[in-house]
Amino acid sequence: MIIIYGMPSCPDCAYIEEQAKAKGGFTFVNIGESPKELKKFLGLRDHDPAFARVREKGTIGIPAFQREDGSITLKAEEFGLTPRWKAEAKNACSLDGKGC
Repeated sequence: MIIIYGMPSCPDCAYIEEQAKAKGGFTFVNIGESPKELKKFLGLRDHDPAFARVREKGTIGIPAFQREDGSITLKAEEFGLTPRWKAEAKNACSLDGKGC
């Protein structure tokens, strides 16, 4: 089972959670619901190398995915999920007129 750390109030997380529910095989952990879950996530975020860029940029780093072996990734595509920004980019108009 893949664990997704996120918050329903985060549009990117909500977009991923919807896909994950439809696909199955995921557990969504709402880090805003429980101090225990938030503390667990922050421990990962503050120390795991997968969050290096997140820490540099000062962002939160959700949604985050924990594989069954415990390793972390921020890449939804590894699990057949599409990040919201990629889905929206496909629908965006481009200057060359090919995107509309």
